[in-house]
Amino acid sequence: MLYNLIALQDVAGSAEGGGAGMMNFVFIILIIVIFYFFMMRPQQKKQKEIKKFREGLAKGDKVITAGGIYGKIREIKENTFVVEIADGVKITIDKQSVYPSATQAQEASQQNAESPANK
Repeated sequence: MLYNLIALQDVAGSAEGGGAGMMNFVFIILIIVIFYFFMMRPQQKKQKEIKKFREGLAKGDKVITAGGIYGKIREIKENTFVVEIADGVKITIDKQSVYPSATQAQEASQQNAESPANK
């Protein structure tokens, strides 16, 4: 008789444990979804904006390199830019290491804020 009571308690305990396991699984999925929307998605959006900026660059645009060098684009090649950093001083840099200059970034953000699509 005592053995039957212990067996019933074990069955009831395992049924409750199965529900807790499912809650843990749901909690892990929830954490992954939150991580995606707050960490990964904004980063992907930012990378797309930088890629779009790099594709829209033209001769004469002011840029900043990843190393912090300011200059103007003088020539555009397939994978590189020739950037003039001083009168007569030109360097060749990879396209992936170019970012908009501070003034250009401010102008672009002002244009986006003033556009009718954002109002």
